[in-house]
Amino acid sequence: MDGLLDKAKQFVSDSVASMKKPEATVKDVDLKGVDWSNVTYNAEVNVTNPYGASIPICEIRYNLKSSDSVIATGTVPDPGSLKASCDTLLNVTIKVPHNVLVTLVKDIALDWDLDYELEVILVVDIPLFGDISIPVTSKGEIKLPSLSDYFNKSE
Repeated sequence: MDGLLDKAKQFVSDSVASMKKPEATVKDVDLKGVDWSNVTYNAEVNVTNPYGASIPICEIRYNLKSSDSVIATGTVPDPGSLKASCDTLLNVTIKVPHNVLVTLVKDIALDWDLDYELEVILVVDIPLFGDISIPVTSKGEIKLPSLSDYFNKSE
């Protein structure tokens, strides 16, 4: 009887391990807005859902790093759900206080951009399996606002 139970456990374990999971990629990180207290960036995260049913997203967690320092961290609670059998584009708003940017003067002074590493973790609720985390990391550069961004707001 123990042998049969072990085979059943192994079968379930193998099935779960080979099961397709949603995949995510960061498409773009760009300047969204500027005000007197912070700079707001928008990260576009594309998530592919391989299932024929929509999947609720519990939360999105993010860490934005530059020069090995965390400059922004946060959570987007209840951001909606992933559409069935297709891609869903999620917008993650990241606010970076100006005083944090001042600590990165050495990197910024060279080319007026911010070398970054963005870590995003999507927590989705898959029925019967529970919550799973989908990590995605992206590295790149984002331009910093200039004085004209403060005074030429078209919004």
